[in-house]
Amino acid sequence: MEEFNVKNFLFSSSATVYSTSKYLPLDEKHPCIGDAITNPYDTIIAQPEWNIILLRYFNPVGAHKTGLIGENPIGKPNNLMSYIAQVAVGRLPYVSIFGTDYDTPDGTSVRDYIHVVHVAIGHIAAMKQFEMNCGLKIYNLGTGKECSRRAGNLATVYADPTLAAQELGWTAQRNLDEMCERRKS
Repeated sequence: MEEFNVKNFLFSSSATVYSTSKYLPLDEKHPCIGDAITNPYDTIIAQPEWNIILLRYFNPVGAHKTGLIGENPIGKPNNLMSYIAQVAVGRLPYVSIFGTDYDTPDGTSVRDYIHVVHVAIGHIAAMKQFEMNCGLKIYNLGTGKECSRRAGNLATVYADPTLAAQELGWTAQRNLDEMCERRKS
């Protein structure tokens, strides 16, 4: 990296780094799993000329109208939206929705879904921060809206995307119904 003078890093992460919810919505300061073990602040202190941006996605779903980005899982889908899509096109026979044991109104987990196009737009907005020598920045990419499981899920996880809106000028534009639609534009 030194040879090519690479000083800017954009890391795609996910909300799965967060530990059990201490408060909601989850903001960028929420405790992470293994926070005491690894911390990117050490890298910034050791290399102050570096800029590192961590984008934490909350359940990306959907596809671009061209089909070039989006969900086409190989093997077993990893989330409910992928499963539904696979059943809709006949690749899987049915959708099973599990559980009523979460501490939520209906007993199922609560999620924040974001469209893949908005994740891509969030990347572009984040890269502009490199021009300002941002140091280390962490942004949640989510809608900030709860949607009501899958085994091993935390009961409730949804983003506080305020920092991304304030510093990147970025907000997700589609609600869950719109994410499920096949868009022509």
